[in-house]
Amino acid sequence: MKKIFKLILIALLVLAIKPAIAQEATGTPTDTLAAAVNKLQSAIDLMQRFKISGYVQVQSQFADSAGIKSFAGGDFPALNDKRFGVRRGRLKFAYNTTLATFVAQFDITEKGFATKDIYLVVRDPWAQSLSLTGGVFNRPFGYEIAYSSSSRETPERARFTQSLFPGERDLGYMLTFQMPKTSPWNFLKIQGGFFAGNGPNPETDKKKDFIGQISVAKTTMDERIKYGIGVSYYNGGVFQATSNVYNMNNGVFVKDANAVTIGQFAKRQYFGVDAQFTAETGLGITTLRGEYVAGKQPSAAASPVSFQIAPTADLYNRDVKGAYLYFVQGIKGTKHQFVIKYDLFDPNTKVSGDQIGLTSTGMKATTSGDLKYTTTGIGWIYAYDASIKLMAYYDIVRNETSKNLVGFSKDLRDNVFTLRLQCKF
Repeated sequence: MKKIFKLILIALLVLAIKPAIAQEATGTPTDTLAAAVNKLQSAIDLMQRFKISGYVQVQSQFADSAGIKSFAGGDFPALNDKRFGVRRGRLKFAYNTTLATFVAQFDITEKGFATKDIYLVVRDPWAQSLSLTGGVFNRPFGYEIAYSSSSRETPERARFTQSLFPGERDLGYMLTFQMPKTSPWNFLKIQGGFFAGNGPNPETDKKKDFIGQISVAKTTMDERIKYGIGVSYYNGGVFQATSNVYNMNNGVFVKDANAVTIGQFAKRQYFGVDAQFTAETGLGITTLRGEYVAGKQPSAAASPVSFQIAPTADLYNRDVKGAYLYFVQGIKGTKHQFVIKYDLFDPNTKVSGDQIGLTSTGMKATTSGDLKYTTTGIGWIYAYDASIKLMAYYDIVRNETSKNLVGFSKDLRDNVFTLRLQCKF
């Protein structure tokens, strides 16, 4: 696909240069040829700065029951337990110069057209170790957020990632410090910036959220072992649209006794740590990858998911935690990979089991939004080549149960099997 694009562009450039050659025919043949070659070289240099890439993921999914709520690509329709779709249809344009990069990426599926990324990176002209990124781009938190869906060994990111950082991206500015690849300090990367806090949407309030990350990535001399570790921090706030804010106390939500001013901000704060390890052995390439996040999440009464627009109702403060662990094993001499992933999301660490749904006079009961979920994923990947990949993956979802919560006295039938074909160019 890339070769076809380049051939077309070169042909167009040659056609465009022909008139110039004709106009300069009055000079010597050598001068005319040199001028034409210079123009062609300039045009090719310009073309090489421009890059088009993307991928398409088409898939079939089968759920245990119709109409389930799911983090495996979104909820199923009310009467449907089987569906086909284009999960992602990405088209990415990048233009590079010595000191700047412009990126625009779009998602085109049967659901419509959406902008995913649009940002500018400007690098310092001296050591080129410092860069400024501005626009809509991935939040610099953890590992899984920035890890491309075209490379990830599972269909979707972890439940806590989707809940705390829906859409992965945000609108803002970020500074990045990383020495060039030729430097012995290239392994260290420091990022930090201020963001709108509500994803790739127009800003809704004056509050800016800070996100920062320090990470280390190393490779042994023989390149058979790679490892990395990172720490991340999120410090922001959620707009208080009412004078009512609720905190947890003995298994129920209790209204904050302190005076709450409309227009203030409830604390949104996460701490995270992530680690990766890859080794090439006689069996093949083995990868271990994990992440843990904990913090404070102001959210709605029935949902722990971060707001994408300014809230209009009361806020409920929750202590949250989440984690995931990947084990990926490639089979040496083949095109096969096997993956096991475990992820956990507890949206309210101060309540569990039959406490959830309990009521008390004058208090607010917890809801299904306070249930803990664990997901075990088992998958197989066949990479025909660098472009074509087939994935089969089964999500085994387990929810916390409570006899005091209608519909959640037992585990829901919401497992999902995904069969996906991907083409990348």
